[in-house]
Amino acid sequence: MDNSPNSDPADRARHPDDAGTSRLPDGLSRRGFLATSAAAVVVGALPAGPPSAPGPAGPAGPAAATAHSAELDLTLRVNGASHRLRLDAGTTLLDTLRERLRLTGTKKGCDRGQCGACTVHVDGRRVLSCLTLAASVHGRPVTTIEGLAQGTRLHPMQEAFLDCDALQCGFCTPGQIMSAVALVREGHDGSAAEIREYMSGNLCRCGAYPNIVEAVGKGGSS
Repeated sequence: MDNSPNSDPADRARHPDDAGTSRLPDGLSRRGFLATSAAAVVVGALPAGPPSAPGPAGPAGPAAATAHSAELDLTLRVNGASHRLRLDAGTTLLDTLRERLRLTGTKKGCDRGQCGACTVHVDGRRVLSCLTLAASVHGRPVTTIEGLAQGTRLHPMQEAFLDCDALQCGFCTPGQIMSAVALVREGHDGSAAEIREYMSGNLCRCGAYPNIVEAVGKGGSS
């Protein structure tokens, strides 16, 4: 395109970014030259080798990056057992539990952190495993629904859910129980209203809420 002062004004209007710019010796427009230079700067700033992904802070130390930049060597402590795994850095704790460790009691519901079906404990606190990266729990104790019972002896909260018939289809029940155990540990089982408030993150599509509240109160007093 001719960028001289005598070029067609309508043509310049159709190409406002190039209008009025001079050509560089190599034939590039000034805009093209700047874009090319910026890309070269970005590429030059990238590390020469694969970056080492930081692991979670804590006594266990950081997770070590493997030769593949997207993979990490992790140690997960689940229900008292240690598991050494090589995982993609973006793998969630939920998928790791279900697909790699075959602990399928933890359910995948909405997969968006809205239903509570995937609730587990990390360091004794309840978390949504669908929103938790496996790398973030490297070396930290994780408890799933499978880890509550002592052999064939059920946890008091599991027994309370059975005694109070606090389930119908049962899909949300593992997450409900995990939240209930943590709720009691947190000291939020003082009244039915308080239980409802602190269990509100766990949805039951069957509508068994009255029985769930009763079960949480009974399990907490056991």
